[in-house]
Amino acid sequence: MKVILRKDLEKLGKLGDVVNVKDGYARNYLIPRGYAYYATDGAIKAIEIEKKRKIKRLEQERAKAEAFAQELSQIQLTIPMKVGEEGRLYGSVNPIIISEYLMNEHKIEIDKKQILLDEPIKSLGVFDVKIKLFQDIYTTIKVWVINEEEA
Repeated sequence: MKVILRKDLEKLGKLGDVVNVKDGYARNYLIPRGYAYYATDGAIKAIEIEKKRKIKRLEQERAKAEAFAQELSQIQLTIPMKVGEEGRLYGSVNPIIISEYLMNEHKIEIDKKQILLDEPIKSLGVFDVKIKLFQDIYTTIKVWVINEEEA
């Protein structure tokens, strides 16, 4: 049976693809869950409209993410931490802490999963922290880790 996919499905195809699947798979799984249409002329036109909407929405989201990346790249965070005798931190600065400071100091909500740190920051200094905003849009903020007693 030929169906038109309404979503990108791993191992099957992308949105708008016409694929040939077994009848039971189409009737019992793909069509009831809204993952596919029967491949009729009307359905082909409907999926083309849906494709155009999705592309337009992605372009709008990309434009918003690019503007937000410009705004975010100007931000510098200062995070005071307790420091031991040799300049090592008690604990570390991780994405959760960075996310909280962004929210508290700048009212910017960034999910901790978007903050890309290879490993937690365990020393004083200035660090560039990469943030993923959209599929391939990244920005960098400066994070200053200072001694809590000097702040």
